[in-house]
Amino acid sequence: MADTDGIIEARNVSAGASSGMDRFYLKGCEHLGWGMKNRMARIIKPETGRTVMLAVDHGYFQGPTSGLEIMEDTLAPLAQYADCLMLTRGVLRTSVSPSVQAPIVLRVSGGQSVLSELSNETWNVAIDDCIRLNVSGMALSIYVGAPYEHQTLSAFADLIDAGYSAGIPVLAVTAVGRDMARDARYLSLSSRIAAEMGANIVKTYFCENFERVTSTCPVPIVMAGGKKLPELEALIMAHNAVTQGAVGVDMGRNIFQSDCPVGMIKAVKAVVHFNEKPEKAIKIYEDEKKRSK
Repeated sequence: MADTDGIIEARNVSAGASSGMDRFYLKGCEHLGWGMKNRMARIIKPETGRTVMLAVDHGYFQGPTSGLEIMEDTLAPLAQYADCLMLTRGVLRTSVSPSVQAPIVLRVSGGQSVLSELSNETWNVAIDDCIRLNVSGMALSIYVGAPYEHQTLSAFADLIDAGYSAGIPVLAVTAVGRDMARDARYLSLSSRIAAEMGANIVKTYFCENFERVTSTCPVPIVMAGGKKLPELEALIMAHNAVTQGAVGVDMGRNIFQSDCPVGMIKAVKAVVHFNEKPEKAIKIYEDEKKRSK
């Protein structure tokens, strides 16, 4: 038992005194438990309310795509600049040092390859393995309007239940089939469905009238990087996305397929976290490119 000598009486405080705890800074997250909020705060930085996620999960259906042939070589120079890494458990175990401090959003859906004509994924990573890997979030693709819509949404509902039980946030990837339009009507529909089902974060594509997508989704949205663009165009897209309500980006090809990936991720971070104009941020990329020669 602790020594009782020298105990100092508590000071008098008023009944309505504040505990010093502020309301949580992310929309749609006030009701979450401490563990969920803590993991959300790892993914989306409290200092700015923004995030630059590095998506390197493409191999789960594309194989060794350009820029991801040797995962260690891709990740080693970039991990320190990423606010979060989105990847598969195989790559996490084989190609990421346990000393890396970037939080992990684990890709937990799959079951098809790029050779398949139809979008037919399901949840394929046990929640126990997500816990073992100490992940901060879990990502699953939903295919709204696709032939296997019901299957992906059913798997998503099961993942949501497991995520709440374990205190791990779930990120919904609003995947788009080959024949679907990436417009505000479809993306706002998909994003809202994901949020209504319990998603804690939604990843979706940038589109015209993107503000309609972000404003009608009650949880944070991150913009998917999509196909490789010229560096300035990618920075403009990132700038427009956060200006129109996204909390950040989840970029892959526009970073790791750049001719200077480190310069590009630094430039993206300047745009996302510090509201740098793309025309100025591109100089960060150009300067890094010169130094790396």
